[in-house]
Amino acid sequence: MKDDITIKTCVIISTYNNPRWLKLTLTGYEGQTVMPDEVIVADDGSGEETRLLVDSFSGRLPIKHVWHTDRGFQKSEILNKAISAAESDYLIFTDQDCIPRADFVETHKRMARKGTYLSGGYFKLTMPVSTMLTGQDVADGAPFSPMWLLRHGQPLTYKMLKLTRSRIISSAINALTPRPKTFNGCNSSCWREDAMKVNGFDEDMHYGGQDYEFGLRLKNSGVKPVQIAYSTVALHLDHARPYKNAEGVAANKKRIEITKKEGKTWTYNGIIKSDKEMREDILRGK
Repeated sequence: MKDDITIKTCVIISTYNNPRWLKLTLTGYEGQTVMPDEVIVADDGSGEETRLLVDSFSGRLPIKHVWHTDRGFQKSEILNKAISAAESDYLIFTDQDCIPRADFVETHKRMARKGTYLSGGYFKLTMPVSTMLTGQDVADGAPFSPMWLLRHGQPLTYKMLKLTRSRIISSAINALTPRPKTFNGCNSSCWREDAMKVNGFDEDMHYGGQDYEFGLRLKNSGVKPVQIAYSTVALHLDHARPYKNAEGVAANKKRIEITKKEGKTWTYNGIIKSDKEMREDILRGK
């Protein structure tokens, strides 16, 4: 299957009250070699500063702001609203703290195939490097150079292989890496029709694995995961996670085990709020 340049793509960026990181990330999307048809900021209840920031990118990006009231960590819900608002064929999911390399959208679009979803990853920056980055650095693409990172204090590790620009090397490492092919909210993509087929994200799940569970249901429905962690690059800015709690993570793990055990493809608390009978009617086209 040759690359289909007619595929319309939408980048969905989740955010919550971190306009500094979001600005750097949006700056990264201004410099893409292939521009997305839509950029949706899926805003889990941020304040006025984030709204003004998104407005400032109007005209610079094909941007939409999907927002709801702050009711704690409700990322699954705002992602479902973003999926519903999207008008594109293909959805690329990422976060406010993940700066894309210039070929990020191009690579997702080039590697998109029917019957698959793409499982990407990230290269995590230290907090000192994260806080020193400027919009000009991002616009110049400087932080994607290993030498630049080393000069600015980023430790040398084998993970810098993720920054390779060689398709041959990245394809080989994708094939050899033991890293699991899972749906990662910071860098994964799928067809919108497949996201709708499994009813989006489970809104009963909060922080800790809701994207992984979504990927399991995609896989259970026949959508094959494809490893692209070394092909499509995003720099992950460091930050605290005050919304993480052990009780919520444990509850999510139980739901994930049920999805695995039962081979679930549908969530009853997703884009469509349904019970079993309603789901059967939907699948029959009623």
